[in-house]
Amino acid sequence: MTTATNLKHYPMWIGGKPVDTKETRDIINPSDESVAATVAMGNAADIDAAVQVARETFQSGVWARKTPRERAAIMRRIAAAANDSVEDLIEAEMSANGATVRQATGFHVGYALLHFEYFADLAETYQWKRPTQMSSFPTLGQSVVHREPIGVIGAIAPWNFPLLLTLWKVGPALAAGNSVVVKPDEHTPLSILEFARIAEENGLPAGVLNVVPGEGRDAGARLASHPDVGKIAFTGSTQVGREIMMAASDTIKKITLELGGKGPTIVLDDADLDLAVDGVLYGCFVFSGQVCESGTRALVPESLHDEFVNRLVERAKAIVLGDPSDWDTDMGPVINGKQRDRIVEYIRGAEADGATVVTGGVQATGPGFERGFWIEPTIISGVRNDMRIAQEEVFGPVLSVIAYQDDEDAIRIANDSEFGLAASVWSRDNERALMLAERLQVGSVWINDAHQIDCQLPFGGYKQSGLGRELGPDALDEYTEAKTVRLDLSGGRESKPYDLLLSHAPK
Repeated sequence: MTTATNLKHYPMWIGGKPVDTKETRDIINPSDESVAATVAMGNAADIDAAVQVARETFQSGVWARKTPRERAAIMRRIAAAANDSVEDLIEAEMSANGATVRQATGFHVGYALLHFEYFADLAETYQWKRPTQMSSFPTLGQSVVHREPIGVIGAIAPWNFPLLLTLWKVGPALAAGNSVVVKPDEHTPLSILEFARIAEENGLPAGVLNVVPGEGRDAGARLASHPDVGKIAFTGSTQVGREIMMAASDTIKKITLELGGKGPTIVLDDADLDLAVDGVLYGCFVFSGQVCESGTRALVPESLHDEFVNRLVERAKAIVLGDPSDWDTDMGPVINGKQRDRIVEYIRGAEADGATVVTGGVQATGPGFERGFWIEPTIISGVRNDMRIAQEEVFGPVLSVIAYQDDEDAIRIANDSEFGLAASVWSRDNERALMLAERLQVGSVWINDAHQIDCQLPFGGYKQSGLGRELGPDALDEYTEAKTVRLDLSGGRESKPYDLLLSHAPK
């Protein structure tokens, strides 16, 4: 536990050195509302300074002109050093966003560093130059498509997986030779500030990775609109994504947006119910439901509805809510009081609409819950898909159970959403499940599983769940520009089609 005598202060990181500001922010631990650390808060002027440094660094070629193999070697060195400091990164994540020690060790930090290593490897295997077959139209020639770095990348990261979702952007950006300015969420900047320091201590040139914590309406807005930023990569709410699109439009930036979700989990009538119950609960309640691709709508056949709800309630009551630092804890707090109150308001609204809270639905109380932001795992039955609870992203531990009649009805309900990030299907019949998967309007479908995000495969959404894809080779496409270079091999002037424009008749 951090105390006043050992409270750590985190400056910004610009140009390879810590930079402080007059304005600071207390980082509040969601589990007990203690001050975990203080952090310097940047503004638009600090973003300008960071972008200038990143632009100058990019133009110098100190990173951009390294070979992919050289960049990969440095990135691997950084990943190894970060793994040596993994306990500090885990503590930074837990103290800022309330992740349990199991989740922080696995998803939040372990997975993040694994993905960074993947992008280091990809730098060496990605096809940076793509020759085409020799062409004879309109003249004989050879063409090569070059994938080149964009320049300065602006990365705006959320609070739920600060390090992981930042490295989804920083990893491919660095592998491609770009320079980066990161604007972390003001609630959770600690782990990425730690990572930036580790990176430059282990070979990343100063100014290639810069981190400016700050408010979205100030620092974030400036980064999104800055004329010297060539691309914005953002993870967060759909509403803020719309604002970023508008800000980026002034300079026609490339953008990647990974936004909200309202994931359908379709349980078919031939599913293994024991497996499906655990999978549905995991799909919704991991990290207290604060995951964009969470399966928050459980679609269950009418014939199985009551039995399945009873099984869900029985298993949900076994979820251990409590101290995130305890390895036996399954679920921790939500991020802050504002989010806790928002979740409760959604639950009360569902009841007013005629749905029934069958377990949870309230703030946790009693020993250990005197302070902090706690919501019990909540299951709501009798939900219709037109209710607000089924259409809007709650971002908390709230599962809505919706009955359906047949497969066609399940597909209709699943696709009746403005979101399209992820879904899952539970069935013993693989062929039937695959047929349903093809009809779901989402970027990822997991069959008899949930939250299986593979660093080698593209991740992103349909509809208002976003634009572009993160992870896999597709990610490097997002962080590079394509340049076509054609070499004429025809030889003589007489073979060229200049007569379409110029007359070469003798005078």
